[in-house]
Amino acid sequence: MNKLANNYCVILAGGVGSRLWPVSRSHQPKQFLDIPGSGRTLLQQTYDRFIRFIKPENIFVSTQESYLQMLEAQLPQLPRQQMLLEPVRRGTLAPVAWATSAIAHLCPDAAIVVTPADQEISNLEAFEKDILHGLEFAHSHQGVVNMGVRPTRPETGYGYVQVGEPVEGEERIMKTKTFTEKPDESFARLFMESGEFYWNTGLFVFGATYMMENIIKHVPEYRDEFPELADLSATASTEVVPQYYEALPMLSLEHAVLEHTGHSYIMPCRFGWADVGSWLSVGEDAVAGVSGNTPQPPTDVKVDGRENVTIHCEALFDNAAGNIVRLSSGRQAMISGLDGFVIAEEGGVLMICPKDDDAAMRRLHTLSNLDKIEV
Repeated sequence: MNKLANNYCVILAGGVGSRLWPVSRSHQPKQFLDIPGSGRTLLQQTYDRFIRFIKPENIFVSTQESYLQMLEAQLPQLPRQQMLLEPVRRGTLAPVAWATSAIAHLCPDAAIVVTPADQEISNLEAFEKDILHGLEFAHSHQGVVNMGVRPTRPETGYGYVQVGEPVEGEERIMKTKTFTEKPDESFARLFMESGEFYWNTGLFVFGATYMMENIIKHVPEYRDEFPELADLSATASTEVVPQYYEALPMLSLEHAVLEHTGHSYIMPCRFGWADVGSWLSVGEDAVAGVSGNTPQPPTDVKVDGRENVTIHCEALFDNAAGNIVRLSSGRQAMISGLDGFVIAEEGGVLMICPKDDDAAMRRLHTLSNLDKIEV
């Protein structure tokens, strides 16, 4: 068996990116944007990372039907049959199940890496070696490997994975003890200081057959539909959307499957990782990148001595600290007496909000929809 030829990648690119509003909008979410100004969108950067060591015909992208034109424009080399167009958002489990069944039909011995499309990675050589090591493990072991990154701060917006005993014969892959999603700050600090917890990167590696068996075993809502999905994958193109897709429940891969398999593993990774999930995480990762703890920020991201972060714009600060500023091209900000705020502008909409107040950002995003600001 040619294991390298049997390695596949599924890029999840269907999110709306509401926590990066107003730059990320429902008609053009963050994965299709160059948030930090690096010259490539987050989706393009993700594809670029994996095309280094996975065959182009083995890379699939799952996204919403309404994003098809953006996907085709940004990845014109991706054949239509490698695009899985979701009619509605149903969490991470549904697109993973669909992609896994399609790949299993093409290659029953496939090992698959699933990746979000909204991450920044540094040290691509280490990234390639770590992912290939996980894929090699998936070819010879039953289970799911979660790529983990050691925390550099008590981040409350990430999931955490607690490590258990090492796998026999493996120096770097260990059993998973617990999953914790978005803890409060006290627990996040405890997790970081204990040394037993890693950030859940959302990068998962598994064998196609193993994942299909576990979805049927652990997700009652899929037991009737999933065999039909497998049959569809064997008889129809991936361009045919499963007719029952909209009836599937909103479930995450971690909660629905990984917490129940009994063969869940974590591999501490050596590459730099940052999640472009919220303005707070973008700002904190930029500050950490200057310190060398996460990927170095692009040249279009600047951090001053008071941890003010400017992204893709110019700003002058007076008696201000810990702010995050991201304006559209050609704009300049002058800020005085402001601490710990996000100032983000795009498409005629300016948002000014405390950077650690997710609830306020959600309210503003909801009001924007009600007032039809987002067009």
